[in-house]
Amino acid sequence: MKLSFGLGATLSALLLVACQTVPEKHTPEVAADASRIKSHLRFLSDDLLEGRDTGSRGHEIASSYIAAEFEKYGLTPAGDNGTYMQRVNFVQAYIDQSSISLTLTGAQGETALSYPKQFLTGANPLSETTQMAGKLVFVGYGIVAPELAHNDYQGLNVEGKIVVALHGKPKSFPSEEGAHFGSGREKLRHASENGAVGFITISTPLAEKVRPYQNLLNYLHTPTVRWLDKDGKPSGVYPEMTGSAYFSKEAAELVFADAEQSLEQIYAMLEKDESPKGFDLSMGIQLGSKSTHKAISSPNVVGMIEGSDPMLKNEYVVYSAHSDHIGFAKTVKKDKINNGAMDNATGTSVLMETARLFSQLEKRPKRSILFVAVTGEEKGLLGSDYYAQNPTVPEGSMVATVNLDMPILTYEFADVIAFGADHSDMKASVAKAAEKIGLTLSPDPMPEQALFTRSDHYSFVKQGIPSVFLVPGFKSVDPEVNGGKQFAHFLKTNYHKPGDDFTQPFNWKAATKFAEVNYHIGLTLANQAQASSWNKGDFFGDNFSK
Repeated sequence: MKLSFGLGATLSALLLVACQTVPEKHTPEVAADASRIKSHLRFLSDDLLEGRDTGSRGHEIASSYIAAEFEKYGLTPAGDNGTYMQRVNFVQAYIDQSSISLTLTGAQGETALSYPKQFLTGANPLSETTQMAGKLVFVGYGIVAPELAHNDYQGLNVEGKIVVALHGKPKSFPSEEGAHFGSGREKLRHASENGAVGFITISTPLAEKVRPYQNLLNYLHTPTVRWLDKDGKPSGVYPEMTGSAYFSKEAAELVFADAEQSLEQIYAMLEKDESPKGFDLSMGIQLGSKSTHKAISSPNVVGMIEGSDPMLKNEYVVYSAHSDHIGFAKTVKKDKINNGAMDNATGTSVLMETARLFSQLEKRPKRSILFVAVTGEEKGLLGSDYYAQNPTVPEGSMVATVNLDMPILTYEFADVIAFGADHSDMKASVAKAAEKIGLTLSPDPMPEQALFTRSDHYSFVKQGIPSVFLVPGFKSVDPEVNGGKQFAHFLKTNYHKPGDDFTQPFNWKAATKFAEVNYHIGLTLANQAQASSWNKGDFFGDNFSK
């Protein structure tokens, strides 16, 4: 799972409220095999695979293993050229730390900022040389959200200039819609469309509370990775934008030193949830750096169960789970391998067991089902984004996605959470399916985290496909166990660390239950009369449906 901005810290107040009510037990129509899930998880999280980093030998081994399992179950290859693999090409860019320079120019002369103490910048996936120069313009949050009557560029001329934007979004924005509008990609898009040639993000008091600037230094050596289209061009970049940087509070104060509003005045407005209006700044900027590029490739693995209905088999229900993790840790400790057992060998193992359950059916479901183990999630949902935009089935034929990312399988849960279920009629389908094995569907316990926008299903949402992100709920069969605390404990101790390995206290009954509920959800979606659809007037459905 790709989390950001200190999810664990925000959860503590929420996790104590998980109800312990246990629904009536039911006997499932199918039975998942704990030993199979256990063996998948053991292998995928073994040191041999070295943390399954995108483009690594370890991830190739994992992908071959998943493909072999799909073949064992009799799934139809649904990758490229009659194989289970959809090969994705990437550019991996590393910045030369010694090449970075940034100078502010104002009425008082030139001021060189100190890297990385005062600012951060990343590798350029388009060019090995970055040269960004221009006048600065403050654009508030840098958000354009007509649905929320918000346009930070109104009345501003940023043509050929560098925009300076606050991190995040207004507090008053709805959580999930706000996460979309406040995302870095959306902000860059609007800056580019308005003629800007560079982007500076400045930290805010809220950003410092959730994820302090100092913590960002841990990612200095992380490469920039983008998938390449058929013409070899990186995805999700804007050629007009010549560079970007993230400023600490100390650096931001220098930018606003002679401005019509000081940084402290702007911060005071944020505390009142007032959106500052943009204005020209008296400063100019010059940023330079060099990057090295490396071509890598990594596969999505795709298998299919063909539907039984002559017409509905041309519609596809999709299961997704990311098979990659983050590779080696930069640590002085002996154990440097981020094994990625919970994140996301669990979800991938359950996806494989769910595929096996479907393969054993005497009568196939009416719609076809795709099982997609995607790469590059930890690099920014890249593998799923590539598949959603370059599907191996006809465009427009995918009708629903169920995503499995980092299910915490350390306690026997009594409910499930489907992030995003409120946006479509999938909510009723998931609830109906969960009831078959005595589970209830609980509401999102942490809506302010906007998890609906932060895992692989969101790549499908952006292509107009109704989707949910399914995890075990926080209710437990054991009244002495609080699932929310289990989740928080994992985030605090082992998330994205070498401790996320097979030695964790997995509950294999929880693993089989999670596979069975996923099976029933897919069966419900595949057999229901009408394909899943967005709720009328839903923001995501209205904006992304084609």
